[in-house]
Amino acid sequence: MYPIRDDRPVGTTKSAQAPARPGEIGSGRLVVRKLNRDRISDVPRKTIKVEHKLEYLQILDEKGNIDAAHDPKLNGDTLLSLHRLMLFTRLFDERMLALQRQGRIGTYAPVRGQEAVQIGTSFALKPGDWMVQSFREPGACFHRGWPVDKLMQFWGGYEEGCAVPERVNDTPIAVPVASQIPHVAGLAWAMKLKKTDHVALGFVGDGGTSEGDFHEALTFAGVFDLPAIFVITNNQWAISHPRTMQTRAKTLAQKAGGYGIDGIQVDGNDVLAVHTATVEAIAKARKGGGPTLIECVTYRLAMHTTADDPKKYRSEAEVKKWEKRDPLIRFDAYLRSKGILDDGMDEQVRTDIKTTIKAGIEKYEASRDVDPRDCFPYTYVEMTEELKTQAREFDLALEREGVSSGH
Repeated sequence: MYPIRDDRPVGTTKSAQAPARPGEIGSGRLVVRKLNRDRISDVPRKTIKVEHKLEYLQILDEKGNIDAAHDPKLNGDTLLSLHRLMLFTRLFDERMLALQRQGRIGTYAPVRGQEAVQIGTSFALKPGDWMVQSFREPGACFHRGWPVDKLMQFWGGYEEGCAVPERVNDTPIAVPVASQIPHVAGLAWAMKLKKTDHVALGFVGDGGTSEGDFHEALTFAGVFDLPAIFVITNNQWAISHPRTMQTRAKTLAQKAGGYGIDGIQVDGNDVLAVHTATVEAIAKARKGGGPTLIECVTYRLAMHTTADDPKKYRSEAEVKKWEKRDPLIRFDAYLRSKGILDDGMDEQVRTDIKTTIKAGIEKYEASRDVDPRDCFPYTYVEMTEELKTQAREFDLALEREGVSSGH
């Protein structure tokens, strides 16, 4: 159908409007005429050949059985490192939920069920590469060198939690949806201009793929053939909006074709598949092969944040189905089948992790005695008059509440 302009003056009453002619629908100032398809049926058409393929990769099934044809053949130490990082992420997540319920940190975004995505991808990066995170990648942060207390500062509401550790090529945690993705393209472009072999890898959720920032970044990366890897953590829910509301397309990975770049969909609960796809994408990027879009199909087993109640928009049956695909249980079963992991080793690793987390919590809570006024002098090199006014008003508010420092 195509629109036809109606030039009658604005305000013409409905009774004064000419009735739609046969083959037309509509009223008011816009009349839409249905195209007579019989009239254009003889117009010749040519097929446009679009070279784009889309593959799906799974190496470990839900029970931990491996597809021997795609076994990456990682050594035992590497496999145990992947397991430890995934377990570290899970135990940290559980502890953070408990601390939030106790009022010792602020709102928190759980990560249970998504450990394989962030560990499988970040584990493939070198220190010189850049990682661009959103707000649900603590495991990737731990692997890259972020201490426990640093992440706790962020979720506790302290500005110090936004400061990236020294000599770590990561961007700060980004909460606004997809706002971080253009930085992936920007960093990758910088590395290409510098003629290094480093890459930039960034995370975005399924909901973020509907944002303009996502499209602009992938368009830019494709046009300039940048060494960038875009990882979609498709956890099926953008807060309360299901994946089906993001696009009618069968996959999110196929969006890559629209930007002229490579794309692949992987089982996001299979750490070996995620790692293998990332290693291949990074190797291609280092050689000048351009960007890759990786869709990791996983599931957010917990709430969006601790301010959310997922029972209002999804069923327990759905959650139970995905719990059977738990990435940690799957990988644990695989390691035990290979004789790499046993109960004694697992218990020792858990003890070590809990000790590290406990020390991080103690360090975080020991650093909470800060001056809340610090938010004013560090906004600009010199405080503006408006900030000075706000600071004075804040001082009065603190006095009324009987607060001198700490919060």
